This record gives sequence, C-alpha cells and structure tokens, in this order.
Amino acid sequence: MKAVSLALVHHPVVNKNGEIIGSAVTNLDLHDIARAAKTFGVDRYYIVTPFAEQQELVREIVDHWQTGYGAGYNPARKNALSIVRLTGSLDETVTELTEHYGQKPLIVTTSARVYDNTVAYSDLSKKIDSGSPVLLLFGTAHGLAPEIMAAADAVLPPILGGTEYNHLSVRSAASIILDRLLGS
Repeated sequence: MKAVSLALVHHPVVNKNGEIIGSAVTNLDLHDIARAAKTFGVDRYYIVTPFAEQQELVREIVDHWQTGYGAGYNPARKNALSIVRLTGSLDETVTELTEHYGQKPLIVTTSARVYDNTVAYSDLSKKIDSGSPVLLLFGTAHGLAPEIMAAADAVLPPILGGTEYNHLSVRSAASIILDRLLGS
C-alpha cells in the first residue's frame, strides 16, 4: 500500500458560472472511485462535505456495503468501500492524514487547466515511489474552488482527449489519473 489518499471534494467547488457552491454526493462517484482507488492501492478515499444530509447519505451507502445486506451480497464492493472515510472539510482531511502518516501529505489538485505549479505525472510518481505521502484532490461540479487551487502544493496536468470538449466525469478522471500515477 502506497501513502496515497484521494479526496473527492464537494465543498468548496465551483458551478458552471464560477460561483462557489456545495455539490451533492453521488452513489456512482462513491462506488466507482472507491473501486478504482482500491485497484491501484490507494490507502484512503475521503468524501469531503460539510452538509449533514450528504454525510448521512454517505454513511448509509457505506454501511449497506460494509455491514448490511450488501456486505454478504458483494464482498468485492465491501472490500473497495473499506477505504472510504468521511470528513466535513479539507482541513479535517489533512489533519487526519497528517496524524496517520506522521507528516503532512503533499497536496496535489486536479484541473482541466494548467497552473504555474503544474507537476508532471512522472515526477509525482517518483515522489510516491519514494514513500512521500500524497493527497490527491478531485473536485465535483465544475472543479475545485480557487482557494483550494491556490493552497495546493502542486497541480496535475489536465487530461486531454484531442478535441475541444473537455469535461470528463470525476470518476473517469480519477481512473485515468490513478493509472498514470500508480499503474504498472
């Protein structure tokens, strides 16, 4: 297991108009990213939302697959969802990971744009291979809020598909990025 964790941030994110919002948790993001994360050896997968109703939804979904009917019905899903953690803020996530790893993780964001602190996938892979703890942040809606982007240690390059259209689902982006960083 590498010292790599993911966080799917639901607040603060931006909407299509660039306004700061909180987005809804989706069952598909929870399941599919957990499955990809487990496949690539990610240590923890955080769902970050300050909203009580959304937190309850996450707990219900995870509980169903960890201790409810789903646990016996689909042990592979139980295994994947075992890495899911729930926090109310990114600060809480970083604090928890700092305690877990004994040092603050390198905070790396993802975006469809290039930033001044963009780091190559190969360079981040080397840091991961050296044992440095890394927290990969994925934004919902139309991406992470500017204050999160500004506070990040690094940003991964955008995933480009060769067309002008560039709005992957976060599930697809997470899978591609995990393969680029951790795939064999």
